[in-house]
Formats: sequence, structure tokens, C-alpha cells
Amino acid sequence: MDFNVKKIASGAGVFFTRAVQFTEEKLGQAEKTELDAHFENLMIRADCTKLWTEKIYRQTEVLLQPNPSARIEEFLYEKLDRKAPSRNTNAELLGHYMQDAAKEFGPGTPYGSTLMEVGECERRLGAAERDFLQTSAISFLTPLRNFLEGDWRTISKERRLLENLRLDLDSCKTRLKKAKAAEARSACDGETAPDFQETRPRNYVLSASASALWSEEVEKAEHELRVAQTEFDRQAEVTRLLLEGISSTHVNHLRCLHEFVEAQAAYYKQCDFHMKELQKELSSCDENVLPNAFALSSTHPAAPASEGSPLETDTLKIEEVQAPATGTRKAKVLYDYDAADSSELSLLADELITVYTVPGMDSDWLIGERGNQKGKVPVTYLELLS
Repeated sequence: MDFNVKKIASGAGVFFTRAVQFTEEKLGQAEKTELDAHFENLMIRADCTKLWTEKIYRQTEVLLQPNPSARIEEFLYEKLDRKAPSRNTNAELLGHYMQDAAKEFGPGTPYGSTLMEVGECERRLGAAERDFLQTSAISFLTPLRNFLEGDWRTISKERRLLENLRLDLDSCKTRLKKAKAAEARSACDGETAPDFQETRPRNYVLSASASALWSEEVEKAEHELRVAQTEFDRQAEVTRLLLEGISSTHVNHLRCLHEFVEAQAAYYKQCDFHMKELQKELSSCDENVLPNAFALSSTHPAAPASEGSPLETDTLKIEEVQAPATGTRKAKVLYDYDAADSSELSLLADELITVYTVPGMDSDWLIGERGNQKGKVPVTYLELLS
């Protein structure tokens, strides 16, 4: 193997010089070039963007794929540049199991036919979920990952290079300062052998006066400082442009966020549609098999039918019903309820009323009183307190 000894030695020397400068800065023994306030704010903003983008990305991954083993498998396939095998969602698996069970139990039985219908709905829900996962991965996760693995790595690389050039610049400043101090001492004390260890190790033939040698050392240090300053300024400008590009990143991520919300809204809308269709199908089943099990109201339970009560509406005269001496209770109304006729009492959620029963009354109903108002109220809308 061909080793470039000079290059290796030069690299080791640069590394040692930077390490010394960094250590002296930490100990407060050397000056440090400070970046302007705007540049510092850009770096803080970039670090903040990276931190929260990473957190949002990781948590979105968990939301879309809660199974950590599946996430690891997808990661390995991606790194191997291979397509991950298609995987059924949990809802699709549940739908398949329900339909297989229906075939075993008999699709003609009430339980089997219901399992078949619910299983088909679960499969539709699973298909909608898979579409949502794919859309979200493309429109939201991929741009976030591209930023973390692409743009941010470039920014980090340029910032590390800028920091190295800053160390070189400050090292040149320190070297020039020491050379000028030594030149001043030489001019005051006469000709003395220059202590090059204070500036840098160099092999010079001490054929001239110490003052001339120190002047030469100062000129070289000034030249190296100018070169280091030029390189630092150029790199600072490159890094500044990359950091200012974070604003464009925010705009891009905002657009992706809107697309993610749209995909999520469309997914939940599909789920709502499929579940309402399933409710309609099940509610049309034989009431003897599924009595009042699938009412279409999504906000509160359905009130029991009052016409089936042993106390018919036309025979029950609410104004003649008297509260018993004992047996009244307080109840809290859970949901709003609109009276179907004059024998019922309309209710408002969270209000308190007095309730009691009368002989022969359907157990699904109670008599409710609120001030001077009185009427039948459904038990399912109440929380009995005492």
C-alpha cells in the first residue's frame, strides 16, 4: 500500500493544532472568533428544526406502524434496496377470520350471516387503512426522512468544516500574536535566539539576526492568517446559505402536513361510511335476534319504544300520576332528548330531575319531574344518583 508520509504527517499536525486551540479555548486561555448574532440564530433554528422533525418522524412511524418488529423489517428491506412483501392490516386479518368462522358455523345461521357481513366490513376498513398508510408514507414520511438523511447531513458536514476552519483561523491569530510579541522582545533585548516553539516547530538555519528571523516569522504568520480568514469567510457564506434554506424546508413540510391531514380525513371518512352501512345492514336483521342493538344514533342511545309499554299513551294520563311517598330518586340527564308526544318529558344533558316509577310501567321508562313539568323519560338517558 502506498502511504503518503508527508500528507499523513501534515494531517496529524493540523489535527494536533486544532486540538490545542480547542483545549485552550475551553480553559479560557485563547480567544475564540464569535459568529454574528444572525448566524447564531440560524444555527439555533436549524437545530430546533432537526430535533422536532426527527421526533415527529419517529412518532408518525409509530402511528402508522405500531409493531416495532414490522418497522425493523421495513427498515432492513429499505437498506437492502428490496421491496418489502405486502402485509395485510389487522382489520383485514380480522375480516378473513370472521368470514372463515362464518363458513364453519354456517352462513345461513343468524350468527354466521352476521359474521360474514362484519367480516366484509372489516376487510373494507383494512383496505382503506392500507391506502392511508401508503399515501401518508409517500406524502409525509418520505419528505421528512429526505430532510434528515439528505439536507441535514449536508448542513452538519458544512458546519463541522466551518468549525475546523474557525479553529485554524484562531490558531493563526494566536501564532501571529505570539510572533509579534517575540519580535518586540527581540527588538528590546537585542539579538537572541528565537524560540520557535512559541509559534510553530520549524527548522531554520540561524544565519541571520534574531530580529530578521522574527520579522520573517511575523510575515509568514500574517500570510497564513489572511489565507485562513479567506477560507473561513468562504465557508461561513456557504453554511449561511444552507441554514437560510431551512425556511424553504418549513414551507415544504407545511405542504406535506396538509397532505397528511387530507389523507387522514379521507381515511376516517371512509371508515365512518363503512360503519354506518354496516349498522344499517345489521339493524335490518330480525329484531328478535338483535333487539335494538344497532341504533343509528351516533351521539346517544335510542329511547325504547313507548307504544309497547303496558301503559298505553292514550290510557296514561301524566297529569293524574302522583309521586309516591317513598321511592323517588334524583337522576342526572346524560343526553338531550326530545319528547315524542305530550306524555313524555323533554330532557337537556347534565340537568338534574326527580324520577320514580308507577305500577305496571315498562321498566325501560320512568316518570320524570322538573319543577311543574312531568312526563315519561327513557332510563337509558339517565344516571341514577340516589
